[in-house]
Amino acid sequence: MGLTAIYGVGRPRAKTTLLALGIDPSSKPKDLTPKNEQALRDMIEQYKVEGELRRAISANIRRLKDIKAYRGIRHVKHLPSRGQRTKTNCRTVRGNVRKTMLSGRRKLEKT
Repeated sequence: MGLTAIYGVGRPRAKTTLLALGIDPSSKPKDLTPKNEQALRDMIEQYKVEGELRRAISANIRRLKDIKAYRGIRHVKHLPSRGQRTKTNCRTVRGNVRKTMLSGRRKLEKT
């Protein structure tokens, strides 16, 4: 599929933007008039998107790390920062690290 998504413009923002401009959300991009295209570009330029949004998010995370906030510490340790449980989940972040005794594979001793 040849969709080019804009970072920071998801379905909700796209839908509200189209409705604010009076464009039918189910219409195809090739059916837009040049006037509609320009209005859409002008509306999207009002938002933080792409590189500007990425820089803002990374600056916020950097600020949390600098002030040693709880969420910043969680970012430093690569753990979930929004209260999710970590005993059984977040394996993709931590790897398959088991912290209990006798867990994992043991080599069988041959006698």
